[in-house]
Amino acid sequence: MKNLVIVESPSKSKTIEKYLGKDYKVTSSKGHICDLATRGKEGLGVDVDHDFSPTYVVSPDKADVVKTLKKDVKNADFVYLATDPDREGEAISWHLARELGLDPSDKNRIVFNEITKNAVTKALQEPRTIDMALVRSQETRRILDRIIGFKLSKLLQKKINSKSAGRVQSIALRMICDREKEINAFVPEEYWTISALLNNGLETELTKYKNKKAEIRNETEADEILNSLSNDFVLKEITEKSKKRAAYLPFITSTLQQEASIKLGFGSKKTMSVAQSLYEGVELSDGAQGLITYMRTDSTRLSNEFVASAFDLINKEYGPEYKGYYRVRNDENSQDAHEAIRPTSLANHPDKIRQYLSNDQYKLYKFIYIRALASLMSEAKFQSVTYVFQNNEAEFTVSGSKMEFDGFLKIYGDYDNSKDVILPKLEKDSVYQAEKIEKKQHFTEAPARYTEAKLIKALEEEGVGRPSTYATIIDTIIKRNYVELKKATDSGKTKYFFPTEQGILTDEKLREYFSDVINVKYTAQMESKLDEIAENKVDNIEELHRFYDDFQPLVDDAYAKMEKLAPEKTGETCPECGGDVVIRNGRYGKFKSCINYPSCRWHESLIKKEEPEEIGRNCPQCGSPLLKRKSRYGNYFIGCSNYPKCSYIENIEGQNNRRYYRKKKNA
Repeated sequence: MKNLVIVESPSKSKTIEKYLGKDYKVTSSKGHICDLATRGKEGLGVDVDHDFSPTYVVSPDKADVVKTLKKDVKNADFVYLATDPDREGEAISWHLARELGLDPSDKNRIVFNEITKNAVTKALQEPRTIDMALVRSQETRRILDRIIGFKLSKLLQKKINSKSAGRVQSIALRMICDREKEINAFVPEEYWTISALLNNGLETELTKYKNKKAEIRNETEADEILNSLSNDFVLKEITEKSKKRAAYLPFITSTLQQEASIKLGFGSKKTMSVAQSLYEGVELSDGAQGLITYMRTDSTRLSNEFVASAFDLINKEYGPEYKGYYRVRNDENSQDAHEAIRPTSLANHPDKIRQYLSNDQYKLYKFIYIRALASLMSEAKFQSVTYVFQNNEAEFTVSGSKMEFDGFLKIYGDYDNSKDVILPKLEKDSVYQAEKIEKKQHFTEAPARYTEAKLIKALEEEGVGRPSTYATIIDTIIKRNYVELKKATDSGKTKYFFPTEQGILTDEKLREYFSDVINVKYTAQMESKLDEIAENKVDNIEELHRFYDDFQPLVDDAYAKMEKLAPEKTGETCPECGGDVVIRNGRYGKFKSCINYPSCRWHESLIKKEEPEEIGRNCPQCGSPLLKRKSRYGNYFIGCSNYPKCSYIENIEGQNNRRYYRKKKNA
């Protein structure tokens, strides 16, 4: 072996190895190989008394991986570290170098934004040393998360039976709880509208009365206006305008998660998982290829090569009038380390390669492909018209618009809700009669709860977390039973976040004792400091001291003052020892147990066991009826009624039974 290339993902290694030939072996670390230890003072793996010196250990599940990598390194003439092109990837390369005995001063770090042959071979020609500023930034984030997570989680577990708290997850929970408080405190206000259906077919609405904006607070005011109206409506004003709509910018991580949620119905976790598979490589007719650029980015930048190829395609396929212009818009928090999310090659049209993609891969890839191409197309043009009708002292208005040139909507129309509202051609000063004039009562509505897309947008706007972390944040607060993501009504389709009782209690206690550090402003400032550490502008040890000096006194105060939540008594007595029976929270939900635990271990589940349900099909292996069952993890699956003699099972779409399957298979 001459050259060894280490990447993070096994599927990525297979794709890259096909590009490099026999002089290279490509293998993977399968993600992080190290993490902070859980020993030492408070199990932090961080020596807070000696400048927060971290202790790293090889993760138990990576011991064999590291052993194999060491053998590969021993047999290689040179080793390239090709982990992901972000802070996390830089830290993984650093851990690999340390564990594998590589010289940190070697230029052995290579990065590429897309997994294509040109990108990979070009990266090999431009190796660099590991960027220790990026490593320090990631390490600082990890230390902060460990200190906050461990200390707050232990406190809350002891005091109120909450499972965990975190630097960013607690902010997401707070935003959801704050919105719930707004909704509960909201007092609807009455208002009225007046509309008129004219004999030209137009439905108009009162917009002004006595030269002021129409604000009708009650029925008396509505009746006063109605009584002042005649049956004649005179067209006094016609306003025609040409409007343009610029194309949307290409996707960054947060907008991809938001739009995939709205347009495709994908959760953020699913979106990132599917995008990862597209980035790492898909087997096409001419071999494996990464189909999209790196999907963790907050930059809307596109490469010159892609822009040129896109303009060329637009000219050829749609005509020069559809060619737009290249725009970049990055906010002040953008790291601009990578391009926007785009296809690696416009030659890989979604429909051309559909046979090689799963249904979810096709949907997401098409969305990314169309969005990137459309971002470089011309503006859509509309002609809008507004008619203002005069009736004594009242003005009624109606507006419409018509698309004159579709521009970028030529290809993006399936993802856009624009519709023409075409009004008839009318002459100024024409008089029309009302066929119907009516008043309607309304009430203002409370602010809407967060959807997944809206929560991600809010976190991004507040500068909390990073786009690559949003999926994990949301997944964590759901798993901790702090929030539920569910429909507001049985007939609704959209899912919203609702805080649970435990989530509200957790937020209240964090708000009471940790408002100085667990808040949007402080967390956003911390993100900015991590960016400055990555740019070598700020000393990470100084920042850790500054944080800890603020944080630890709050922890000490909370231990001294926060009351311990007593278990809820049921009024029953334990059948084994006669002690009180209380309700506790367990891994799989609430259960009853003896108050004298652990000396008495009596317990009883509060979750009603669902009886298996026949589905009308027979087992393909033994012919017995198939049943729909519920696993211990709360998911449903289809299994044979002849179990355990027959172990046939089927997954149900949308359910994740991987742990259950492994157990069944081993059984």
